[in-house]
Formats: sequence, structure tokens, C-alpha cells
Amino acid sequence: MTDTKQSTVLITGANKGLGREAARRLGKLGWKVFLGSRDEGRGREAVEKLAADGIDVVLVPLDVTSDESVATAEELVRTHTDRLDVLINNAGAGGHAIHPAQATVAEVHAVYDTNVYGPIRVTHAFLPLLQAADHPRVVMVSSAVGAFSVVTDPEQPVSKMHELAYSSSKAALNMLTVRYAQAFPDIKFNAATPGEVVNRTFAATDMNNNMGQLTVTEGTDSIVRLALLDPDGPSGTFTDRLGPIEW
Repeated sequence: MTDTKQSTVLITGANKGLGREAARRLGKLGWKVFLGSRDEGRGREAVEKLAADGIDVVLVPLDVTSDESVATAEELVRTHTDRLDVLINNAGAGGHAIHPAQATVAEVHAVYDTNVYGPIRVTHAFLPLLQAADHPRVVMVSSAVGAFSVVTDPEQPVSKMHELAYSSSKAALNMLTVRYAQAFPDIKFNAATPGEVVNRTFAATDMNNNMGQLTVTEGTDSIVRLALLDPDGPSGTFTDRLGPIEW
């Protein structure tokens, strides 16, 4: 980044896990962090810890499943800045890993409301602030589980994970990433997965009961890399910790 102005980032679902770690890492680079959190209490705790570490951070109460909450969040961010350099759509729902035989529309819809409709709500609301930035970037925190190349590989453990909601929601998010990138050539839209596809590893987070082999810091490597893209960087890509991966 050659811009001498303080860079700004909004991260949804940032009160813990990958979101909070991305906030810490970017904050340590001198960025102003808008920490989105559905739970205000947990969000406040996260903000206090980051602020104590010297990070310029603002709590943004934000429920990505609520149009009203997203609109209020945009108004709050706008009181602090006239532009948004980076948006990280990180908030996610894992669902209950229900076998397709038991899966209902209600189960799938609940996951889509966060993982698919959430990024659409937030991206739509913050587009004006993004477009006001010199070099805006949007990072969609996806998953290798949403990649056809991974799910159809019998060597990948997730190929045997029989569920509908989470994997299909991340596949939809990947498509959203590509379509946004095509529609907005002046904004870098990229998807990241917090793992290493070739090594069949993923980051340990609350969503997977901390069963991952990678640390939360390692899991944010792909996210932070995309947030730091230069103006000539790629758009419409899907990447893990080691580099681009197949859709």
C-alpha cells in the first residue's frame, strides 16, 4: 500500500476466530478496524482486547441476517470515515451437518441467510463507501467445502461429508464472488478458504470444534493476503493459504 492515508476495513463476524485474528493482524499494520459483531457483549470484549494491544478499532453491532442492522452499521461506519478500503465478509453459519435425507428447507435457509444473503446485504450497503476508496477490495471468506474440485475428490475427507447447507452455501458464495468481480472491475472481489487444499488441512475454529490442524493465524493468511492486494492484483479468484485453488 502506497497510500499515506490510514487504511480502513470492516470485518463481519469479527468478535472471535478468523475474523478477530484478521482484525488483529490488519490493526497491527496501522489500519482502522471496524469490528462487526452480532453479539454486542462479545464484540465489546474483543474490541477492548484489541484496543489494549494498540489497535484502532471501532465496534459495529452487525447482524448480517437483518437489513435494518446492516443499514444501521453502514450509518455508523460512515460517521467515522468517508471511504472503506476493504470489506471482509467473514460472518458464517455452519448449520447442523444434517444428512440430505433429513435436510429441510428451513435448515438450508438458515445457513444461506448468513453465508449467502448476508454477504449480499453487506456488500450492497457498503458499495458506496467502497467505491469512494482509491483501491477497494472485498474478501469473501469461503471454504474448500464449496469447491467442486474438492468435494468430488475421493481423497478429500469432505467428499464423504454428506450434508447440503454449508457446502452449497459456500459454492453459492464463490459464484457471487465471480459475478461481483465481473460487474465491478474497479473493486477487487476474491474468495479465500482458511486452509491448505493440497494438504487436506483447515484452520481450527469454534465452527469446527477446533478440530483443524492449522492455527487461526495460519487460517487468516489467505484472507489477509487478499486484503493487502496491490492495485494490479487479481480479482475473481479463489485462494487458500498456499495460493490459487480450483473452483
